[in-house]
Amino acid sequence: MKIPVADSWFETRSYNDDITLIFETHIIPDIRCNMWHVRGRDHDLLFDSGMGVVSLKRHVALVTEKPLLCVASHSHFDHVGGHYEFDVRLMHAAEAVILTSPNRDNTVIEDYVTVEIFTAAPFAGFDVEAYTIRAAPPTRLVADGDILDLGDRYFEVLHLPGHSPGCIALWEEASGTLLSGDVVYDGQLYDALYHSVPEIYAASMERLRAFNVKTVHGGHWASFGRARFIELIDQYLQGIRMPGCPAK
Repeated sequence: MKIPVADSWFETRSYNDDITLIFETHIIPDIRCNMWHVRGRDHDLLFDSGMGVVSLKRHVALVTEKPLLCVASHSHFDHVGGHYEFDVRLMHAAEAVILTSPNRDNTVIEDYVTVEIFTAAPFAGFDVEAYTIRAAPPTRLVADGDILDLGDRYFEVLHLPGHSPGCIALWEEASGTLLSGDVVYDGQLYDALYHSVPEIYAASMERLRAFNVKTVHGGHWASFGRARFIELIDQYLQGIRMPGCPAK
């Protein structure tokens, strides 16, 4: 299948509280990652970096304005492909080896990256079958309860495994904002990957339900509020989310 070459690759959408969504326009919605940029007084935060097929730094000026903490929600290709561009890279220890030595299997590229996920090519001559992500060893490991200090805002690291061993979310208690990565978002939740464990996923969901979340900015699909947050968690816990489906 031949596809046209994209004129531009990224779009941005501003939210309240100096939070901006960055996404790759020409990746189908099921696959494309939500990258969340948060402005801080001393540092900015980038939660996930997309597929890495086009340079974030060259095309999204927002990520070059201040010293940046580039945080990985987990190690799947659609979330960490652009991490190599940043000097400060944070990740949970459980998946650090994957980002240090990524390949098409351990980042699940082999299972999910086909020409069908692209509505346009990132550049002329792009070869889907040769796509991989660059090694980007974490420069700092984070653990549950760690605080990411931006100078005037503070995000707590929540280790919430199940989808993958090193899944994290970032919780800003002052605003009730959760950057949830792939732990919970308003779409099909997946728990049958090579390193997924549904029982652990359920325990993470039970824990997360207790937080007084007001706004969720997930790793995929649209943001939502508390009522939908509780509904999605309860649906998963009740088995409505069809555990055992092919996972991403």
